[in-house]
Amino acid sequence: MDSNLENSYPETSFGGFSNYDGTVAFYTRVNALIQPSFVVVDVGCGRGEHAEDHVDYRRGLRCLKGKAARVIGMDPEATGSSNPTIDEFRLLQPGEPWPIEGNSVNLVLCDSVLEHLSEPREFFSEACRVLERGGYLCIRTTNVLGYVGVVSKLVPNRLHGRLLSQLQRGRQEKDVFPTQYKCNTIRSIRREMASHGFRSAVYGHTAEPTYLSFSKLAYALGVLHQKLAPSSLDVTIFAFGQLIV
Repeated sequence: MDSNLENSYPETSFGGFSNYDGTVAFYTRVNALIQPSFVVVDVGCGRGEHAEDHVDYRRGLRCLKGKAARVIGMDPEATGSSNPTIDEFRLLQPGEPWPIEGNSVNLVLCDSVLEHLSEPREFFSEACRVLERGGYLCIRTTNVLGYVGVVSKLVPNRLHGRLLSQLQRGRQEKDVFPTQYKCNTIRSIRREMASHGFRSAVYGHTAEPTYLSFSKLAYALGVLHQKLAPSSLDVTIFAFGQLIV
């Protein structure tokens, strides 16, 4: 276990995750929304690298297969077909509608994807189209105003894979994709949610600073930021919406 993590967040010794763990916080709420009859769509499902998480509890939260009637994974890369946490894979074609019937889905999941989209408004429109009335949209994305977003904007996309594979243990370059940050502030996501007929809760969250584990000083500063920074500068944005139109 990372000594920085264990020293700054001693509760990590009991279960493997801190009280501020972003994945646990986000997926706890997603799991609370899911019902056994639901059809879930995981947009940008990827190859399912989260199935390799060494923390059993967190890995279980992220796997929605078996908790809903069907989990459909969608991704523009065919490697998504190997994702072990979905029931069915459908290939996304750039510029085309999602290969999902309208009003047929109960929950759309978008985890660490919105920051990569060049046309985020199309994403919200498609989510609105495929969801049944009362269905949920759950988003986790990078806050472009947080320190991770700021550094990511400054570093060329071609270097992201190499940098993240060095800063995050277990992160592989093949799991890193170019960022766009076209809709990555709390205000912009709230605006899109409202304009597409969702009532929503959109707010910031900052987990333990794993990106800064390379330096004890940087990590300590990250801990201070995590505890003291205003929500507008949080590293991550959580957004939960319910379609009401």
